[in-house]
Amino acid sequence: MTGFEVVICGGGIAGVEGLLRLRRLAGDRVQVTLVSPEGEFVYRPLAVREPFGLEGARRYPLGRIVSDAGATWVRDRAVRIDGDARTVQTEGGREVSYDALLLALGGRESSPFEHAQLFTDRDADHSFRGIVREIELGQVRSVAFVLPNDPVWPVPLYELAVMTAERARSTSRDVQITLITPEARPLKAFGRAAGDAILRLFSQAGITLHSGVVARVPTPQLVTFGDTRLDADRIVTLPRISGPALPGVPAGARWSVPIDERCVVPGTDGRIFAAGDATDFVVKHGGISAQQADTAAAGIAHLAALGDRPPPLDPILRGMLLTGKQPLYLTARVVAGLGWRSEVYQQPPWPADEKVAAEELGPYLAHLDTATEPPRDQATGNP
Repeated sequence: MTGFEVVICGGGIAGVEGLLRLRRLAGDRVQVTLVSPEGEFVYRPLAVREPFGLEGARRYPLGRIVSDAGATWVRDRAVRIDGDARTVQTEGGREVSYDALLLALGGRESSPFEHAQLFTDRDADHSFRGIVREIELGQVRSVAFVLPNDPVWPVPLYELAVMTAERARSTSRDVQITLITPEARPLKAFGRAAGDAILRLFSQAGITLHSGVVARVPTPQLVTFGDTRLDADRIVTLPRISGPALPGVPAGARWSVPIDERCVVPGTDGRIFAAGDATDFVVKHGGISAQQADTAAAGIAHLAALGDRPPPLDPILRGMLLTGKQPLYLTARVVAGLGWRSEVYQQPPWPADEKVAAEELGPYLAHLDTATEPPRDQATGNP
């Protein structure tokens, strides 16, 4: 050991990816402590399938992950950072010292509309299963999916619209599905190719799209935008995302954590890094969070004199769009928050079970899934 102490705050995609990458880069030459109150790592990108009776979010014991990485787990919540003393103060009264700190706290979620039903992948089944059931029973004839004009990751709303249309069709229900978005084109962050693919998908599914408009929801069954009034039996939206508002950490718009091109938080003497939804990076996506964490881990290894200075982050979006049938696989290089050189694939250009492509996390979770599968009969292949 070098005695170089690294603290990672957060046990989500960015936190675990950063932990795994740092261990690969630095081995046991740094001491790593992960601070998180959660007992599980929840792979939430698949949660959108849960309301439709399909396999959803996967869960893994966080203690197992930390142990496999040779790190120490402080099961507590970070409540303050003291940059001068280089300590993380926790809700339980502990002070954890660091030489380098990675903030991967995730974003805070809040409802953008008083009267819309909020879909969150933290509780996907509860937040949408009732609507699916009402559609199947013929009690709901119209659903409006409204994307707020706030920082959000929009993919789940598009997935819900398409999967809802597919469920209505499969149960022979005539349901009017509408999606309203302030984006000039669908899934703007993924570029034009993805937007064109969405338009084709919506046309085939009979979904009405209103793009480039900012909506209001004045009542539980009314959406307005411009001079248009749209009545709907159910109105569904996504949570807006804001930063963690952690004392001792610089804060930008909506309390987001500012980062530079190497995921360093400015004004922290180069010792605090940040990754994920808590940052001020405009695109919110698990794959981008993982890339930020990889860049931050490389920067921490360099700070510990265990590697070269990493190049600036060159974010590339890689994501799966669930449709209820064959998924679409989307890629785009992100420049100034917009997708360029985007591509759409019918077959996955990365492992098919990874909805979010993450270089360390994907193979590691695949290993855990294989290790925990029940034994199979060699003759039949059945459990």
